[in-house]
Amino acid sequence: MLDIAYASIHELQKAYKEGHLTVKEVVLFHLARIAKIDSCKGGLKSVIEINPDAIFTAEALDRRWRATKEMPPLFGIPVMVKDNIGTSGRMRTSAGSVALLDNYAFNASIIWPLIEAGAVILGKANMTEFANYMTREGMPSGYSSRGGQTICPYNRDHNPSGSSSGSAVAVAAGLVTVSLGTETSGSIISPAGVNGVVGIKPTLGLVSRDGIIPISSTFDTAGPMARNVTDAAILLGLISDIAYNDEATKAIRVKNWKPHWDDDDYPAQDYTQFLEGENLEGIRIGLNRKKELANIPEEDEAIVNFDQLCETLTKAGATLIDGLEMEPRYDTRMTIMQHEFKACINHYLCPYKNTDNIKMRSLRDIIEFNQANADVALKYGQSLLLDAENKASGNLTEPAYLEALLEREKAITEMDALFETHNLDVLLGDTFVYIAPFTGFPSMTIPTGQRKDSNMPLHASFTAKRMDEGKMIKVAYILEKLLNVSIKPEIGH
Repeated sequence: MLDIAYASIHELQKAYKEGHLTVKEVVLFHLARIAKIDSCKGGLKSVIEINPDAIFTAEALDRRWRATKEMPPLFGIPVMVKDNIGTSGRMRTSAGSVALLDNYAFNASIIWPLIEAGAVILGKANMTEFANYMTREGMPSGYSSRGGQTICPYNRDHNPSGSSSGSAVAVAAGLVTVSLGTETSGSIISPAGVNGVVGIKPTLGLVSRDGIIPISSTFDTAGPMARNVTDAAILLGLISDIAYNDEATKAIRVKNWKPHWDDDDYPAQDYTQFLEGENLEGIRIGLNRKKELANIPEEDEAIVNFDQLCETLTKAGATLIDGLEMEPRYDTRMTIMQHEFKACINHYLCPYKNTDNIKMRSLRDIIEFNQANADVALKYGQSLLLDAENKASGNLTEPAYLEALLEREKAITEMDALFETHNLDVLLGDTFVYIAPFTGFPSMTIPTGQRKDSNMPLHASFTAKRMDEGKMIKVAYILEKLLNVSIKPEIGH
């Protein structure tokens, strides 16, 4: 008997082909499950809005299947979209903020290939408000003034991490098959790891950011979340299918200049070709075992067992190179974000970018709205918004900002040298995965087990060279098979 809540893309499509399920039945199942464990009193609050057209989309897909027997890559697959990614129709795109409740935006560029591939956009996922660039006054990950507090399905007392909290929780709790999140500084990888799902943060420039409410043009990207590496790879390939209106995408992918509306030079990446192999012979993996274990209390070492993970990789044929170091440069990262946020959000809100519905036209408008509606909008304050408004010109001319960009280039050079000097295929561990967004390198995380004391998932995180997602996916896929880990939260069972 197929467990629809935790079925993979291939399992659901097999059921469609054999006539055991219809797309409408799957959509109705997930809506009922959302009502039961997410939007109810005491629920997970991972879903901020349901697509009112989801059932109609499902019915149309069922008719299409009966008439053509054609099944594109995401046919009938429910997808949840983070609330800062634009979706047209009758769903809003608010970044979790009550200040943007009237933002009926257009589809972000990455939504179109999903629709063309037969996906059902089921709804929008809750998130840490403004992708965790709202305040430094103790706002927990997963909280937004619009959606409330997202709950970790493995442990209600544990922070669900963010800012793509709802995207991760919705997948972990079986409310949707796959989801889209965004990352500026750990916001895909961290919630994916905490909630026991697969998350991929692509190379900066692989995926178009057009139509996504921004923080930083230097760091922002979108990426997939799923319950297994295969589903994540399928979704990543689809959203890499378009490079419209994003200079970062054109910069890294264009071979010969063409007008931005000509997509011939932006071929979709087929990452399913890397889902093969039984061992890791010839794979070289860099890590810093000491740093990964540094913050783990002695009594928990047997549970976390990073050493055992390394042993598994070695037995599979991988060569581990230990003791690698790199400076994270957190202050430099925050400098860039502070200056770019004002410029980026003002550009997103300017009139020609949106419909006439939205009343907010600048960061200053958002701040003033929040102040006027403080009882609803400012439970935790807005210190980061104020800093961006008052300390940044929005012109990106400040010496501190320009010097920070140069420092980032040094970090990119160091990261490249780390791979080249040691002839590495991937890096393992959180030590490097939080440098990846700063430098634009790709990273991903997969579940590796579950703690006995708190029920919280364990994870392994990898970083690869730029545009080498395929190698990273291959390593994660083989490790996933070797570990054969299957974890589900107790909630909903």
